[in-house]
Amino acid sequence: MTSTALSPDRPATSRRPVRAGRPLTRVSGLGLGVAMMWFSLLVLIPLAAVVVTASTGGWSAFWQAVTNEQTAAAIELTVGTAFAVTLVNIVMGTMIAWVLVRDRFFGKRALEILIDIPFALPTIVAGLVLLSLYGKTSPLGIDIANTRPAVFLAFLFVTLPFVVRTVQPVLAELERDVEEAAMSLGASRFTVFRRIILPSLTPAIAAGAALSFARGVSEYGSLVLLSGNLPMKTEVTSVRILSSIENDNLDSAAAVATILLAISFAVIVLLDVIQRGMVRRG
Repeated sequence: MTSTALSPDRPATSRRPVRAGRPLTRVSGLGLGVAMMWFSLLVLIPLAAVVVTASTGGWSAFWQAVTNEQTAAAIELTVGTAFAVTLVNIVMGTMIAWVLVRDRFFGKRALEILIDIPFALPTIVAGLVLLSLYGKTSPLGIDIANTRPAVFLAFLFVTLPFVVRTVQPVLAELERDVEEAAMSLGASRFTVFRRIILPSLTPAIAAGAALSFARGVSEYGSLVLLSGNLPMKTEVTSVRILSSIENDNLDSAAAVATILLAISFAVIVLLDVIQRGMVRRG
């Protein structure tokens, strides 16, 4: 009987070669070091400082700060509204991006410019505009000032462009030949969208949704005038944090900021997992 075992002197040709990573050049290493230092100065160190400040009084003080009735109501309103607005933006933002890429119509360039206005407009000015349109002196006859719908509307205004601008370039790069080939083989438009287009757009939609949610939970300027900042009713976390700072209670402000940081991080991770699963199934 001939043995099939590999001898120590015999090369294992069936084994997969191990690829060694390319070493960084001096220029690349310098660039990486500068980038990480800049990122640390702007993001990592400030975030770490917030977490350290939040833990100064210990766990009991931290828990008391975030479970305070008024603070808990602000967190619930902010996170819940930001989540609902993100769901709306996923649908409407994708539809707007589709219209801008796939359709031609009069005023398309003007619409492209208008979509970016929330990016360029100071949020306090956005709040003034929204108050003029949907306040007591509304020319439309709609008065939602100092109500929860006002918070929802303000979030919608400031987060509108995120999904549109992340999905639009990806959609523009998709090859129409693949869609036409699938339809020629009998696939319906819905099947083409679900099996071909949507998996390609999912990473961009997830990125836009994460940006939309993060912007929502951190919004302040557009809410100051329209929502009224009523405790237990329309007060959001950004206003609650400012109130804590004005009362010289930095530990409480840092505790609320830490909770928002943890929630935002969890949502980003969840969206990443969902989009990976959808791409894999697609």
